[in-house]
Parts: sequence; structure tokens; C-alpha cells
Amino acid sequence: MRGEKETFEVVYEKYFSNIYNYIYGQILHRERAEDLVSDIFIKAMTHYDSFDPSRASVKTWLTNIARNALIDEYRKSGIRMHQSLDDEESNFVEPSYEDEYQVFKEADQQAVYQLLSMLTPAERELAGMIYFQNMKNPEIGEVLGINAKAVSERHRRLLVKMRQLAQKAGITEM
Repeated sequence: MRGEKETFEVVYEKYFSNIYNYIYGQILHRERAEDLVSDIFIKAMTHYDSFDPSRASVKTWLTNIARNALIDEYRKSGIRMHQSLDDEESNFVEPSYEDEYQVFKEADQQAVYQLLSMLTPAERELAGMIYFQNMKNPEIGEVLGINAKAVSERHRRLLVKMRQLAQKAGITEM
């Protein structure tokens, strides 16, 4: 909602699950995601007075904060976030004990986790914005600094790669 500024409490309640799902979809570890999301919302709350709803939606603003927090987290871990969507290198992320229990309770969740773990951080970022945050191409473009058409092309390439990975992994349905 551009133009009107909601209270931070409303913003937190409205967007917490979107940001958490986005972060978890990136790092695939519950405790680290919880810590990172806490830091993101503390930073957002601290800077909420300077947020200008005429410049960006709250969702875009929070996603930018989350994205910057992820970049910092990757730097600390020595992980490159911005790999090409064509880069075949992918690092399977082993689930933590707590995550493993949740992930393997349902076959659909297991398949999604498995696919996400085979994507690069940049690909997980795009998938998170599209599928976990339900962001539209112009919003994603605003966060990534590219146009909506480029987002669409990256999405298309991501779908092709995910189909190929699913086929290789023997994932038939989700």
C-alpha cells in the first residue's frame, strides 16, 4: 500500500511470515532463519520512521532489508549469493535436526526442500520472492535492480532448471 503508512505493529503482523519464509527458503535452517528474521525486524523497526511509502511498498522495503541481511550472512559464511542461473554448481544444504523432522514429515515438503537445496543462493532468492512472498515481477525487479522483463526471463530459466533437477532427483509430483 503506497502513500499511507501503517503502524509498525501492523507491518510486523502482516509481513512476518513472508519475510520468515523468504529467509528460511534461502538458508534452509530454522534457528538461523529465526535469528536473522529477528535482526531484520529490529533493523526495520529502528528505521521505520525514515520509511517513505511513496517511494516503495512496505513489502519491497522489508525485502530489501532482508536481502541485505542475507548478503551479509553469506559474506560471513563465505558463500557467493550472486551466481548465474546457468551456473551448474549447487550446494546441497543438509537440514538441521529440527528442520529434518519437519521437512521429512510430508513428501511434498521433502521434495520442495530437496529442490531448494540444489539451487544456488541467487536462484533460491528468486524462488523465494516469487513463491514464498508472492511478489510480482515489477516488485522483484525493484529489489534486484532489473526490469520486469528480465525477472520474467530469470523465472523462466529457473523453472527449466527446477524441472531438470526434479527429473534427476526422481521427484515426480509436488
